[in-house]
Amino acid sequence: MSDPALQHDKQIMLRQHLQGRGISDVRVLEAMARVPRERFIGDSIRAEAYADRALPIACGQTISQPYIVALMTQALDLQGDERVLEIGTGSGYQTAILAELAREVVSIERHEALSRQAAGLLAELGYDRVKLVVGDGSLGRLEEAPYDRILVAAAAELAPRHLLDQLVPGGILVIPLGDREQQMLQTIRKTVDGTQVESLSPCRFVPLVGDEGWPEG
Repeated sequence: MSDPALQHDKQIMLRQHLQGRGISDVRVLEAMARVPRERFIGDSIRAEAYADRALPIACGQTISQPYIVALMTQALDLQGDERVLEIGTGSGYQTAILAELAREVVSIERHEALSRQAAGLLAELGYDRVKLVVGDGSLGRLEEAPYDRILVAAAAELAPRHLLDQLVPGGILVIPLGDREQQMLQTIRKTVDGTQVESLSPCRFVPLVGDEGWPEG
């Protein structure tokens, strides 16, 4: 990063907004330090790249605030050899963070324009272990299942059954659950007897639109 102001803002993000709020996974912090968040947003809001808030992107979607990105990533407990399914590619920022930490990432986005833009940027930045797909993320992607981890960057009322079915035993699903206005970010670990659920933080995401999510509109 050549912009001194952005470099300064990134250090504040890492120290105050992430470490200061309980993000302790060193690999996650290092990934957040490496990925240039400013590349994933429009030039008009470039100066806000490392502010701890969600920012608008195309197609009425958002790029999540850095703390939420870090919290969700930390909850996945990535060790480096996992196959990760991401629901909601969006700008590709979370995809890049995952690609820094996992063996392989499959990411589904329902907006073709967003997926295409993210694919170009991720390739430019050298992330070659990422496969981007346009489709209904609520249904997952059976062709490449099972997955060790699944991250859902959109809100659902209930965890989609297709996603749980595509998760390996012992695998982790991180997803915001609730209504359209307010959700609770949850970690769901798949066990032989069912699931173990841990609530992480109140949050607010765009809705998961699809057959196992919210209807369009």
